[in-house]
Amino acid sequence: MSYLPGTASLVEEIDKKLLVVLRDGRTLIGYLRTIDQFANLVLHRTIERIHVGKKYGDIPRGIFIVRGENVVLLGEVDLENEDKLPLEQVNIDTILELQREQQVEREAEQERKKKAMAERGINVDQAIDDF
Repeated sequence: MSYLPGTASLVEEIDKKLLVVLRDGRTLIGYLRTIDQFANLVLHRTIERIHVGKKYGDIPRGIFIVRGENVVLLGEVDLENEDKLPLEQVNIDTILELQREQQVEREAEQERKKKAMAERGINVDQAIDDF
């Protein structure tokens, strides 16, 4: 196996099952069908996997085109160990409800932190704008 520079190194991954983590935090699993010079990907038989704690759910997405600049992580799925996850699979409705609950908890935690900072005289909104 020789080293290929840039996106050419992805040529070896065509027709393999890949896990792709996107910039917005989503996780996609699908078969890489093609790439271009900008590392744009076309995934086939794609699922979006949502993790909440020790549970996960898969949402079928079909053919998925991913702009290369949105890819944070890309790796091959080990087909032999794919079914040996230490996680519990739940249906789509359950995982979406768990995800909503987790988001509400995160937002409440952010508000508590913001309030604590304000009590100490730190304006979080202004501090972010300064950067």
